[in-house]
Amino acid sequence: MSQYQIAVIVGSLRKDSFNRKLAGALAKLAPPEFAFKQLRIDNLPLYNQDEEANPTDAVKKFKSDIQSSQGLLFVTPEYNRSIPGVLKNAIDQASRPYGQNAWAGKPAGVLGISIGQIGTALAQQHLRNVLAYLNVPTLGQPEVFLQVNDAFFDENGHVGPGSRKFLQTWMDQYAAWVKKHAA
Repeated sequence: MSQYQIAVIVGSLRKDSFNRKLAGALAKLAPPEFAFKQLRIDNLPLYNQDEEANPTDAVKKFKSDIQSSQGLLFVTPEYNRSIPGVLKNAIDQASRPYGQNAWAGKPAGVLGISIGQIGTALAQQHLRNVLAYLNVPTLGQPEVFLQVNDAFFDENGHVGPGSRKFLQTWMDQYAAWVKKHAA
């Protein structure tokens, strides 16, 4: 495959989200044959099984963007030791109705950044549990639990020198994972 389209799902709605910045910085570390598109999740209605037969245009577009991708990148904060509700809602919307799971078979990477010392370790573990059920092959190693500080991002939104090598190694592994598992 000459071009890999990666659907990026950022689990934060905040405009200046550290995780949104991380998603943008990671894209800059990717091989040239990878293109990243951050998908909107702020416009998805709350999942309601009664609405499955008539999904909104936003849900249809979200599922279509996932289905047309060759890989997934989840970049999530940690709220109350788990994933944010808005991220869980997006996951539910794209996995339903039963038998129409847009996530299935898409290779994924999971990471996140936080001000906390353990980064987003517990949110990532919860997310990995959900993704396993949804048949999403998820890169297991290296794990990425990042704590943000003033030097993490430079003035241009790139990863600072202290973490660049580590994240480049992660990106190299992620790219190989997608190439191995992309249909």
